[in-house]
Amino acid sequence: MQLPQIRMQSTFIQTGLQIEDPVQRIEQPKAIQSIEQPKAIVNMETTPGQLTIDQTEAWEQMDIKHISKRTAEYAQEGKQKLLEGIARRSRQGDETMHIERGSNVIKAHAKENSERTPKQFNIGWIPSPFSVKTHYEQAKLNIEAQAQKPIIDVQIQKPIHDYTPGDVNVNVIRENSLDIDFVNV
Repeated sequence: MQLPQIRMQSTFIQTGLQIEDPVQRIEQPKAIQSIEQPKAIVNMETTPGQLTIDQTEAWEQMDIKHISKRTAEYAQEGKQKLLEGIARRSRQGDETMHIERGSNVIKAHAKENSERTPKQFNIGWIPSPFSVKTHYEQAKLNIEAQAQKPIIDVQIQKPIHDYTPGDVNVNVIRENSLDIDFVNV
């Protein structure tokens, strides 16, 4: 005997996914930089060296003297000779006054007045060592330097960010179904 039956057959829904990946692009532009280094401020002061040479003593030793010095020497020598002449005449006068003492005073005076002291000569044109005086003042150098800070200018660039979000599309590949069938009815 056959019994009546109900047969059911079902299929599930089948879905499909279509996925688009997200796209992200990040770019960082370089910063715009400007660096400038000003020159240092340098101030230099120089006092030049000074050399002083005094040859006066050497010239005088060679008997090459300034006219004022020569005149002063001649005046002093003339005064000295005058005083020596006055002293000699005074002495000779005193001696002549006492001629009665029996000495040959007039002959001695004549000989004394007519003879001169012999001149002495030596090499007079070579000055003594170190008769030329020198003095040197060193040069002076004063340096002042003032450093300048660098001038730095930076412009930061914002990052470039592009983002395309992803997408998911759901579609039905096969729909669900239910088949009912009656057998042996």
